[in-house]
Amino acid sequence: MMTVMMMMMMIMMMMMMMMMMMMMMMMMMMMMTMMMMMMMMMMMMMMMLMVMVMMMMVMMMMMMMMMMMMMMMMMMMMMMTTTTTMMTMMMMMMMMMMMMMMMMMMMMMTTV
Repeated sequence: MMTVMMMMMMIMMMMMMMMMMMMMMMMMMMMMTMMMMMMMMMMMMMMMLMVMVMMMMVMMMMMMMMMMMMMMMMMMMMMMTTTTTMMTMMMMMMMMMMMMMMMMMMMMMTTV
């Protein structure tokens, strides 16, 4: 029993680490994109408003991501019994990533 629990904990730790890494990566990407946007906007000061909107969007997205992560954590804590739950979590994560990518694409399109 104890060993199983330990194993579960290890897996959870790994998952969390991965999630953190992904978050960091996303943030970095966002920052980079934002920097690029800023550069472009500086060239044409007319688009400052757009930048503001972009900032808002990014913030919102980040918030949403945080919320999702929290939810995931909660769920994990709640049902730490089977490995199937882990699979479901992974699936959810994938979905989230897809959503994020889509959002990013949309933003890019709108800006361009």
